[in-house]
Amino acid sequence: MEFDKIEKLVRLMSSSNLTEFELEEGEEKIKLKKEKEIATLPSNSTISTTKEVVEVQETAFSTPVENITSMEVSMEDIPSDFVITAPLVGTFYSAQSEGMEPFVSVGDVVKKGQIVGIVEAMKLMNEIESEYDGKVVAVLVENEQVVEYGQPLFRIAKL
Repeated sequence: MEFDKIEKLVRLMSSSNLTEFELEEGEEKIKLKKEKEIATLPSNSTISTTKEVVEVQETAFSTPVENITSMEVSMEDIPSDFVITAPLVGTFYSAQSEGMEPFVSVGDVVKKGQIVGIVEAMKLMNEIESEYDGKVVAVLVENEQVVEYGQPLFRIAKL
């Protein structure tokens, strides 16, 4: 079998969804097999299903924003009335562009329709709008973190 023909088959298989291909021509036989790609997160990201380090107020809503502390708590311990979730799978961005201030931070008051983040999927930037009026009590994802459909992004408390 000619090298050009083999090279063309490899390119065609790479650009398709095929995972395995076999071809016989007379006594010549070629078998191509593509391993599944494993998506990895950037090394500075960590995912934990039971606990996350998040910012919370020491007492629910009576402490000024300046007294916010970092502590390790489970997501269920964060007081909130609403949760904003990821509407699709993609990469979460907390700001319009690199180096800019985040759309929202813990302690910020948000209005319904206000942009709180962006999820990039297939080179399209999808703005995430708050569905609620309230105060941000937790930001549950980091900038440039890969998020899943339905994954909690923010916890919002009623004012």
